[in-house]
Amino acid sequence: MSFLNYLVSGLSLGSIYAIIALGYTMVYGIAKMLNFAHGDVIMVGGYICFFAVQRFGFPPIVGVIVAMALCTCLGIIIERLAYKPLRSAPSLAVLITAIGVSYFLQNSAQLLWTSNPKVFASVVGDGTIQMGDLVVSHVTIVTIIVCIVIMLVLTAFVSKTKMGKAMRAVSEDKGAAQLMGIDVNTTISVTFAIGSGLAAIAGVLLCSAYPTLMPTTGSMPGIKAFTAAVFGGIGSIPGAFLGGLLLGIIENLAKAYISTQLSDAIVFGVLIVVLLVKPAGLLGKAVREKV
Repeated sequence: MSFLNYLVSGLSLGSIYAIIALGYTMVYGIAKMLNFAHGDVIMVGGYICFFAVQRFGFPPIVGVIVAMALCTCLGIIIERLAYKPLRSAPSLAVLITAIGVSYFLQNSAQLLWTSNPKVFASVVGDGTIQMGDLVVSHVTIVTIIVCIVIMLVLTAFVSKTKMGKAMRAVSEDKGAAQLMGIDVNTTISVTFAIGSGLAAIAGVLLCSAYPTLMPTTGSMPGIKAFTAAVFGGIGSIPGAFLGGLLLGIIENLAKAYISTQLSDAIVFGVLIVVLLVKPAGLLGKAVREKV
């Protein structure tokens, strides 16, 4: 494979990371919570689409919509049951709860669908486009386009709509936003719903590109996407997009030219170097705390 092929493959992988990271950055930016169960919602979305398409015979687009709808509901339920009671709790309690929710989803998936890997058929087919030495799959093209569209739509949503402005107000100061008549609970629930819907899309695209589905499918991509969100500047939508793309490219080029075993270490090493130079991330803003 040529360098260009590796680069395009890295963009495809990075686009998946970016979609997941956008969910992380939305939840953290507005609710100031790290939802480490986000990666497992990806897995649930993959399973829902798998059964909808390959067991019940729905068209792929319907399978994706069903996965998005059910994962959106799952995100709202998780927020209401697990995170809402902990809004005023120490961050350590929220972190432990998030890990607990993650393990709950993984073990529930094992009980419901067993731990045997399932072969996931791509929702966009297995076709490729060849331009000289460059070979690009349909999945790669769709993944990159979907990622760009999601980033642009989210940016417009947060900037232009009434709910988006409410999200920004809650992000700045929950108490002041509530005094101004903003329903903080609904705003945070909508944020979790959007993040979980994005996780479903990411799960379908991830399983289309790497067609093996199992209860732990979302664990490592979820961790790497969180890394991408921090890399780009957590809380920033363009930062999550940029961080995801860069992370995918670095990982793919490291696998191709250095070592497949060391690729993850290289990715996290780059993150450490970036945070040492710019602690808020590439596009993040340093926040001053008033004493």
